[in-house]
Amino acid sequence: MNPTDVKRIVGLVLVVVGAILLYFGFTATDAPLEQARESLTGDYSDRTMQYLIGGAVAAVAGLGLLFFGKR
Repeated sequence: MNPTDVKRIVGLVLVVVGAILLYFGFTATDAPLEQARESLTGDYSDRTMQYLIGGAVAAVAGLGLLFFGKR
């Protein structure tokens, strides 16, 4: 297995993990308690933000490896 294949596999795994984290983050934003907190404080809980930011970072890193990891 050459290094390009390893980069592709890692990129694909990061995209999948990122998508899962984003799903949990967006699902958490719809929870009644989370919506009440957002209405009162103007922002989401730390855990929800970690899901959203972590998912976005993982997905972007994975896409970067998939598209630019061939070099």
